[in-house]
Amino acid sequence: MSEAFDRWTVLRRKSREGGGAERVARHRSGGKLTARERLEVFFDPGSFSEIDPFVVHRVEKFGLDERRIPGDGVVTGWGEVEGRPVCAFAQDATVFGGALGEAHAMKIVKVMETARKAGVPIVGLNDSGGARIQEGVQSLGGYGEVFFRNVLLSGVVPQISLVLGPCAGGAVYSPAITDLVIVARGSGQMFITGPDVVRAVTGEDVSMEALGGADVHAELSGVSHFTAASDREAVALARRLLGYLPLNNLEDPPAAPAVAPPDGAAKELARVVPEEANAPYDVHEVFARLLDPGSLLEVQAGWATNLVVGFARLDGRSVGVVANNPARLAGTLDIAASTKGARFVRFCDAFNLPLLTLVDVPGFLPGTAQEHDGIIRHGAKLLYAYAEATVPMLTVILRKAYGGAYDVMCSKHLGADLNLAWPTAEIAVMGAEGAVNILYRRELDAATGPERDALRARLAGDYRREFLNPYLAAERGYVDDVIDPAETRARLIAGLGILASKREDRPSRKHGNIPL
Repeated sequence: MSEAFDRWTVLRRKSREGGGAERVARHRSGGKLTARERLEVFFDPGSFSEIDPFVVHRVEKFGLDERRIPGDGVVTGWGEVEGRPVCAFAQDATVFGGALGEAHAMKIVKVMETARKAGVPIVGLNDSGGARIQEGVQSLGGYGEVFFRNVLLSGVVPQISLVLGPCAGGAVYSPAITDLVIVARGSGQMFITGPDVVRAVTGEDVSMEALGGADVHAELSGVSHFTAASDREAVALARRLLGYLPLNNLEDPPAAPAVAPPDGAAKELARVVPEEANAPYDVHEVFARLLDPGSLLEVQAGWATNLVVGFARLDGRSVGVVANNPARLAGTLDIAASTKGARFVRFCDAFNLPLLTLVDVPGFLPGTAQEHDGIIRHGAKLLYAYAEATVPMLTVILRKAYGGAYDVMCSKHLGADLNLAWPTAEIAVMGAEGAVNILYRRELDAATGPERDALRARLAGDYRREFLNPYLAAERGYVDDVIDPAETRARLIAGLGILASKREDRPSRKHGNIPL
């Protein structure tokens, strides 16, 4: 073979070896896959096409002139997931710890630009110690170029980040801008400043996992959307996610074969939701009888659990679902739930996923902590997101819809297309007891003892019968119909059918200004 082919063979081998056999073995000893193995598992077999395998850094100082590894610590390219095109990059922690330098960044930027031009999702498999210190501002500039593309692609193509190793400093901002973040438990961590810096500055002694591990971001910070037990599970989850999403913002989500719930499920819906307004229940039980079986993929399942959001299918159609969960904080809206719901609604709207909202909400969570931390502006985010959305929006009021939360949870007034209510729905400013205490304060103050209790009970009963029902709203067209719960799935499927061609005209503008 010619010298040219010999050189090609050597460089190709070095590129695929990453940081060398010793570093690769150390990496695998922790149960982690290498960058290339992760991409092999992610893409359909034989479909991956690599680009830039021979790129190297151009730094001469700090001994880097003797350490030029082809590929520079990141594998980039494209392939297919379930036969659909996807671009991806995987950082290689065996090369400079996955740290990002100028050449490394430019490889990521190039594949992101390819995703933008081709109109396909971009998936990042992150495993990086942050900026490559030896490159100084060139490394920081590289991060800036990546961040700029994250923003440029936002709402244009889906962006999914897998955090499969320690991601520190600038390495966390790119995932934070992307649409969906998956963190591998035990190996993936995200933090701005690591334990050593925290210890030096604040005196806190904290481990990497306790500072920024998968469970921290799934349950406390809300930074991540999914937690995986391993590299393979994280990659499988990313593949499943893509099955709900369009390739870009100009396409519709892919359909799947329709699967109906088991016989009798529809009739069970009325039993699942107790008529007693304060009785708790888990809204997942409603989903199990309403959606295509096994189709719900819950997003941020461990954070702000009083609101459930996720991807699902209804008669094979991909939809985004939002629901109050009375099993947690009585289904109230608080700061975390409002923020969680708002971002999910905006994501679905950006990528043409119809929105299904199930309402059972007594209002916003009261208290000084909520008020002082800004429930007003955070609650306004959810209101804004629904009012801004132009995708088909369907709402079902299962039980309570009180106060401002009635408006915020995708009411007719915010642009919902089909609003249905069950006969158990209570649409009012507040519950009967609170209303009676305000409306009949003088009468109650004039009574004493058992007489007062009997009067309050009678007035509350009268108020409940006259006002806590769906019919006043239905008389004004705020609710399109009051239905038998058993009809819900069929009515929603029919609604999705008629709304599939929905078009909205909105005032021309550069962009809105969502509350922060």
